[in-house]
Order: sequence, then structure tokens, then C-alpha cells
Amino acid sequence: MFEKLQPAPPDKILALMAQYREDSRTDKVDLGVGVYKDADGNTAIMRAIRAAAKRLHDEQTTKTYVGLQGDKDFCAAMGEIVLGDAVSADRLRVCQAPGGSGALSIIAMMLNRARPGATVWISDPSWPNHIPLLSGAGLTPQSYPYYDAATGSVRFDEMKEALRGAAAGDIVLLHGCCHNPTGADLTVPQWEAIADLCNEKGLFPFVDFAYLGFGDGLEEDCAGLRALARRVPELAIAASCSKNFAVYRERVGAAMLVGANALDVDTAFSQLLSVTRSVYSMPPDHGAAIVRIVLDDPELRADWMEELEGMRSRMVTLRRDFADALRRASNSGRYDFIADQKGMFSRLGLATEQIDTLRNEHGIYIVGDSRINIAGLHHDKLDDLARAIVAVAG
Repeated sequence: MFEKLQPAPPDKILALMAQYREDSRTDKVDLGVGVYKDADGNTAIMRAIRAAAKRLHDEQTTKTYVGLQGDKDFCAAMGEIVLGDAVSADRLRVCQAPGGSGALSIIAMMLNRARPGATVWISDPSWPNHIPLLSGAGLTPQSYPYYDAATGSVRFDEMKEALRGAAAGDIVLLHGCCHNPTGADLTVPQWEAIADLCNEKGLFPFVDFAYLGFGDGLEEDCAGLRALARRVPELAIAASCSKNFAVYRERVGAAMLVGANALDVDTAFSQLLSVTRSVYSMPPDHGAAIVRIVLDDPELRADWMEELEGMRSRMVTLRRDFADALRRASNSGRYDFIADQKGMFSRLGLATEQIDTLRNEHGIYIVGDSRINIAGLHHDKLDDLARAIVAVAG
């Protein structure tokens, strides 16, 4: 059996992480892996998460299954924090999932049951795992223009024009905020225009919401998605708690379905739960229970929001200061777009050989598409980093 297999190609980001770990240089810089890091380079456990984990340990009385939907109170809390009052409760159903990737997967498999082999339109560029994940579910990936590397902004007119060529029933994958890998986000009016286009063309919106709270703030980051949800009859949302609760290894996510009416969404939700049963049966409980405790307790929730805002503010400051350092090094506004983008990521527009030079000669680790993790920057190294980047960029 196994002799018929060929080795799978290595994941480039994971391979870069391994290469970084093996590098013995003490001044190396990791701007590749997509996790939040504090000023000391650590991905710390948030205060509210630690307190909630202790409470769960002391109060939990069983380890029996939580059911196909998962923790229902967690699901309700996630629906509230993501959608607010944008849709009525009778049109919304939420299922706990093993991380944002798990939510993407089970929704994609459910959509493939509804429309086998349907085309799913994905931004160019997008998170590298979107295409294998969605095609693995049976959907057919197609790209739409999104990012203008020359200006660091969204090619919105071209995006709309491409989606006008989509067929009724096609799926449009959108990043809820803090676009990965570019950091270039749609404005609320642009979200409204996409909603109108989806209604006009009969397209189904599918939103990957992985970085809530990392852009402009919790409420602000939801504004575009909620504008979409208020206008379209149906949509799906894959929400992740990995970044904003820093529970990466706990794999906490939520799959959300909005239907035109209660009957339609109940039918779709039954298929979603059927998918989970066939894939992993019951979701893991521990991480979702911790997040639920945080969201349900006013004091813990306030503490979580305060710490999350500190993380967001730090990245905003790093963006501004890094853009200033690059302006000084290049004597130009070539990299000013970095200060205006959102979340953890931006792309520097470097070629592969330039990225290799940064790694080999300067110990600076960047993903192959020149995406950098803003949270991996260190204030005391910004000028050195900027000079190295400008030197290899020419």
C-alpha cells in the first residue's frame, strides 16, 4: 500500500520554522510564523485565559462528550461577539469546531454537499492553506484580483469586475479583517458593495474570520462582516479563537451559518453536524470551555478585552515605527503602506533571491511570498532590519 505513495511536498512555513530553530545565530529574527509575540518574543498565555483554565480545572465534573454541536454556551457567545444584532437569532446557527481551519473544512464539505464541485472564488493572494483545504473538500478554486503590490492597497474595482463573471451559486471567500497575507482590508462601503454584488449575481459569501480584534478593535473589526450579514440572505463564517485568545494549541473555532429563514438554516445545520460526525464526531471541549468562561464572566471578559487591545495597539505602533525606519533607510515613502495596513501581516514585495539573502546573510526569516509577521518585530532592531531590507531590495 504505502509503496504506491509519493512524499508530500513540505509545508513551506513549517519548513521555515524548522530552519529557524536550527539556526545557531543569536541575532536571528523570526518574521515568518503567524503567531502573536510580545515584546520579549514570547507567545504568552493571556491573563483571563489562565484564570479561566484554573476555574475549569476546579469546577469541571466530567469528561464525557459535549455533543456534535459542542459547547452550546460557547457557540452562543461566539455568535454574539461576531455578529451582534446583525441577524436575527432564528436565522443563525453555530457549531463548535477544532480551530478556524476545522471550521473552514466542515463548512466547505457541507457546501460541497449542497453544490458538488462548486466554484469558490479566493483572493489573490490568500492564506496558502485556503486552496488545498477547499479543494480537498471537493470545491473548485478560482482566484479574483485583490492586492496591488505597488500601492499596498486593495484592487477593488478589479475584484468586483472578476466577481461579476462568477456564476449563480458560486462561493466567494472573504477575509473578515486583517487580510492574510497582505494586511490590506476592505472598507465598510466596499463590504456593502460586495453584498450588493452577491445579491445581484446569486453568490454565496463565505467569510474567514481569524483575526478579530487585531485590526481596529473588536467592534470595528466586525463592522464589514455585519454590514454583509445585514444585506445577504445566506452566508457562512469560520471564526477562530487562536489569535485573539492566544489559544493556538487548544484548537478553538466556530462554524456559523446564516440562512434566509429558520427552516433553511436548520436544514443546512443538520448537514453541517452530519459532516462533523463523519470527520471527527465530537469536538474537543477544553479550549472552548475556557473561552466560554472568559466571555460569560464580566470581569474576565473585561480583562481579556484590555489585554487584547494592548496586543493590537502594540502592532499598530510597530507598523508605524517600522514604516518610519524604512523611510529613513530608503529615503523614500516606498514602504509607507505598512503603517496603514491592519493586523499581523504585510508583504514587502521582495523576490525569492532577496528573501534568501536576508536569511543567509542577516538571519532574517521571512516567508517566500515576502509576508512578514508584524508582531515578530523588535523595537530596538527596527533600524537594523530596515537597512538590511533596503540593502537587498536595491
